[in-house]
Amino acid sequence: MRAPVLQACLNGGRAAGEHPDLPLTADDLAGQAALAWTAGAHGAHVHPRDVDGRETMAPGICAETVAAIRAAAPQIEVSLTTREAVDPDVERRIHCVHHWTMLPDAASLNFWEAGAEQLGAALAHRGVPIEAGVSSPADAERLLASGLVRHCLRVLVEITEPDPHAAVAAAAAVDDVLTAAFVPVPQLHHGEGRATWAVIVAAARAGRAIRIGLEDTLELPDGRPAPGNEAMVRAASELQRRAVAATP
Repeated sequence: MRAPVLQACLNGGRAAGEHPDLPLTADDLAGQAALAWTAGAHGAHVHPRDVDGRETMAPGICAETVAAIRAAAPQIEVSLTTREAVDPDVERRIHCVHHWTMLPDAASLNFWEAGAEQLGAALAHRGVPIEAGVSSPADAERLLASGLVRHCLRVLVEITEPDPHAAVAAAAAVDDVLTAAFVPVPQLHHGEGRATWAVIVAAARAGRAIRIGLEDTLELPDGRPAPGNEAMVRAASELQRRAVAATP
């Protein structure tokens, strides 16, 4: 039995200085994507940055980032962000999507943000598979009502609850909505901060896809500071391996 997808979230919205090995440039993201692939990741989710280190969806920078990752790790799936923190104006983000010159393999789309349906329509028009981010049963219902499930590669069950036990319960509640609706695409679970590993341990045991990386946490499963993305991917890959081995 093969393990479900393991995605490496390499940088997210973290600022320079939050971790000594945080990748910000296209070349750094490409190098770490290659290491993540070797460590067991199937995909790399990245937030491209401009020359000042700010998140951007600008076509030129996104193309440079995607091209660099594909050159360094040709087999890895490349996912870009579309979150509103990049630019609160959803129309400007939609404009970027329509002008991307090198399309990623997927793009995340948060269903707790304004304009998700319109931005999702733009991604679908460009043929970019959607990773639908949902953090609550209400978000899951909004996804179902949007009609965009048919354009989704997977659903990201993104849990922001800081308490590990509550976070695992919150992920299960979202999962219940998606399962009851017979959503035909896989679900990928992940958490934030100190709840990160609890969420993905539970997800791995349930056979769900997971993600790990500096976007979500700065710690290894035992609470020690993580040296970087590669070490966390190796730990998550081993976690998945054990979950698969324990499956009857």
